[in-house]
Amino acid sequence: MKSMLLLFALLLSVGFSHFSHGAQGYQTPSSDLAALVDAKLAPSSYLSADGQWLALFERKRIETLDDLAKEELKLAGIKLNPANFSRSRPRTKFSALQVKHIATGAVITVNNLPQGVIRSPKWSSNSEYLAFIVEQPTQAQLWVYNAETKQARQLSTVALNSVLTATPYQWLPDSTAIVANQAVNLGKPKLVSDANSVVPVIQQSSGQKAPARTYQNLLTSPFDELQFKFYGQGQLTYIPLSGVALSIGKPALFKSFSISPDSTNILVATIDEPFSYQVPYSRFATTWQVLGMRGYTLAQLSKQPLADNIPQGYDSVRTGRRDFQWRDDQGAELIWAQAQDGGDMKTDVPYHDHLYSLRSPFKREPKLFAKLERRFSGIEWANENVAFLTEWRFSDRQLRTYVIQPRDADNNRVLFSQRSYNDAYKDPGDAIYERNDLGVNVIKVVGGRYIFLRGDGASEQGNVPFLDQYDIKTNTTKRLWQSKAPYYERVRAMLDDEGERLITIRESKSEQPNFFIRDLDADTLTQLTTFEHPYPAFKGVTKELVRYQRDDGVELSGTLYLPPGYDKTQGPLPVLMWAYPLEYKDKAVASQVRESPYEFTYIGYWGPMPYLAKGIAVFDDPKMPIVGVDGKEPNDLFRKQLVASAKAAVDVLVEKGIADKDKIAIAGHSYGAFMVANLLAHSDLFKTGIARSGAYNRTLTPFGFQGEERDFWQAQDVYANMSPFFHAEKINEPMLMIHGKEDPNSGTFPMQSERMYAALKGLGKEARLVMLPYEAHGYRARKSLLHVLWEQEQWLDKYLLTDEAPVSDAQANTEPSVSE
Repeated sequence: MKSMLLLFALLLSVGFSHFSHGAQGYQTPSSDLAALVDAKLAPSSYLSADGQWLALFERKRIETLDDLAKEELKLAGIKLNPANFSRSRPRTKFSALQVKHIATGAVITVNNLPQGVIRSPKWSSNSEYLAFIVEQPTQAQLWVYNAETKQARQLSTVALNSVLTATPYQWLPDSTAIVANQAVNLGKPKLVSDANSVVPVIQQSSGQKAPARTYQNLLTSPFDELQFKFYGQGQLTYIPLSGVALSIGKPALFKSFSISPDSTNILVATIDEPFSYQVPYSRFATTWQVLGMRGYTLAQLSKQPLADNIPQGYDSVRTGRRDFQWRDDQGAELIWAQAQDGGDMKTDVPYHDHLYSLRSPFKREPKLFAKLERRFSGIEWANENVAFLTEWRFSDRQLRTYVIQPRDADNNRVLFSQRSYNDAYKDPGDAIYERNDLGVNVIKVVGGRYIFLRGDGASEQGNVPFLDQYDIKTNTTKRLWQSKAPYYERVRAMLDDEGERLITIRESKSEQPNFFIRDLDADTLTQLTTFEHPYPAFKGVTKELVRYQRDDGVELSGTLYLPPGYDKTQGPLPVLMWAYPLEYKDKAVASQVRESPYEFTYIGYWGPMPYLAKGIAVFDDPKMPIVGVDGKEPNDLFRKQLVASAKAAVDVLVEKGIADKDKIAIAGHSYGAFMVANLLAHSDLFKTGIARSGAYNRTLTPFGFQGEERDFWQAQDVYANMSPFFHAEKINEPMLMIHGKEDPNSGTFPMQSERMYAALKGLGKEARLVMLPYEAHGYRARKSLLHVLWEQEQWLDKYLLTDEAPVSDAQANTEPSVSE
């Protein structure tokens, strides 16, 4: 009977495909909310290796609908722009550049750049040049800024290909040249599909298990394969500072490339056929080899087959050689990992991974470098005497980091850190890096024994950033500096070998982050930048870190924001909660505080903060931990713990006199939207909910989701209990759902929201579905962002603040799809 019910629910989720289209068009929210979309935030910063130059890039956060509507191809898990052979919609884009000299404070504005989007900036190791890409409609090209002449110029006419290599260039460590991936097919006639080329698409399994998550934008036809090869093909090119480009080897589908520390060799990964229609390009068959700078093959390291049968599990890996990397402290020595367990961490073996090394000229047999009891996570290199080696395991979320001597990595290891990767309180921080004699970034070691660590300093009082000095010889740590209230200040760079002169980023609740030079010896603080407050209308917002307890004893926290001018004598307020559940194996770790009460109050357009302008209190990131207890997996108790966490959050706000218990809304994005639907189905704590870009039927993600490793057939009850689609009849509160029509995120197909809405409508529930044209998992277009703010504002007006439906006369020509 249970199986029949599950089958019926799965068929039901696939059956409803029609939903109505509203004619309302794009809308604009009230002025205070609309202003947030165009607010100018502090620029993104890139510090040169010598700490003398700070490149400041003005962020390009929003797009036009026309930008998003441009032709886009979806191939092998990639969205690409066929007009310029670039990834479409890169996350980090810039529109302007200034360079600040740290010592004098002088600022140079770079004015001679062409129209286009700036992205992927990188300083040369000698700090003399800043390279970046200027992406234009028909091509993307390399530019360099010269710190000495204070001029920028186009380095070469070579057009770049970032379809497979998202950052399609790398500096040689010696700063003399750049190796780039050239778009060799740019300008050639586009491929055309016609009826004569259409054939049946046939796939056949071999009977071997091949679990795969619900990837999107995969190859679907032989014509897709041709397009993938056409747009993915590149040519490695050597570009010296003179700009005279030379080809390296032959064109290929370059998945990645990296240059040896001595600037003489290139580690190259190229994609091979046959391709797959079930997994993205990252799991296609790949050949790894070492090339000389003239393109000659010096060594073939591995021919990895198609990885469509990796065992189930987040710490499962390919068999054979994998994770190739250069050893940063040596001229040309490779390191790679190789599973000893068939790629499956559930196999009981003494060592799950071996690491191997191979030196130039790559003619000898590889040497065994180290044996790992768990899965290889990575190595951070310092010099021939010191490196940090990290291994991990998903079952208990454990990380272990050792200080090793690379000459003898299996002996005399010193345990530097052992913790759950969820355990922020035990995080020792990250090592400070410097450029070595080869020009490569390595861990800074002073006097052969001291390493410097900077971290967030998570504690029961919140994050208190620090700088520590770690003594390799004694395995002890000494605190050199720590941020002090009422400021939140963190180390960006060290300007000396003693840890006394630092570049820091400092902020407070009311002061947005700025750069400073802190001299610990002289006890002075010198401000380097003065970025203005981006949200003047929200300057009076108050902020408080609230601690409370769930009924099972788990300690929780969240950040409470109150509208400007609010006084408790005015009585309780309506509240908007915005949250995101996380899985843990340890109750104590789940209780940890991971924010600072002194961080700058970012308002932004993305989350709940804009609605402070409407007199609504915001409880941001109230913790919703899902903890595995008594040997059970966390999700075995998902519903019970989720509701208990939400009830504890509601109770504490009501007890504080802040919240009107009958006027609390719950909202979230992605897995947070999944949370919203579950809370509306399984509790009566909230008056309404807002769910964005969510997934609601877990049978549509049958090979795992979020932190769930088990597949649907191993845990049918868990999948059913956690899926709000299966319990839609219990949702008695109105729910607003918003989703991008082009969402490529694994698991959150747009269909998820369409089917959930169809279920709610069919059951007579009150719901609204907004499908945003051209938008992905996050929303980028200005019109879309304004409309989302408007939708949420109107929804809260109607269902949280009043009983009347609001009316707006704003109208636009292009329309999101709206169903009610």
